[in-house]
Amino acid sequence: MIRKSLLILLLLGVLGPMSGASEDNPLIGTWKLKSFVREVAGTGERYNQMGEHPDGYLSYAADGRMLGLFVADDQPHPRAEPTDEERIKLHKSMLAYGGTYKLSAGKVVHHVDIEWDGRRLGTDQVRYYRLEGDRLVIKTEPNKSPIDGREGVGILTFERVKQVP
Repeated sequence: MIRKSLLILLLLGVLGPMSGASEDNPLIGTWKLKSFVREVAGTGERYNQMGEHPDGYLSYAADGRMLGLFVADDQPHPRAEPTDEERIKLHKSMLAYGGTYKLSAGKVVHHVDIEWDGRRLGTDQVRYYRLEGDRLVIKTEPNKSPIDGREGVGILTFERVKQVP
């Protein structure tokens, strides 16, 4: 239920602003998650935060709002109403938040006003970005992973989603 609600919010945020794309903002549009690597502070150890093949989307709209929804590759897929144990696994296998954003050269700040677990509500999440054609690489500031609590940075790679004709 939570996943469906977040997906609906994500789609609502994406469908409206597509025509407002601007050359001034290269992030506008929808980006598909390709990898989510976590680099541990102090050791430099790298691991796939959400598995080898995570799924998800990041969307930036022309109206200054953004939404992100990411799920681990091993997320459970209950066939009926999830059990409490499945709900815990579902919760631990996703990240989702939205809010407004401010863009500057190589940096985007997400001001979180809705989130999957509420820990970062009202905060500014600084992200450093690099564009390589239709590829977007985002690196977080040092933080505690919302999934496993380890200090480090997240390095997320996305591919631009092509507009449907």
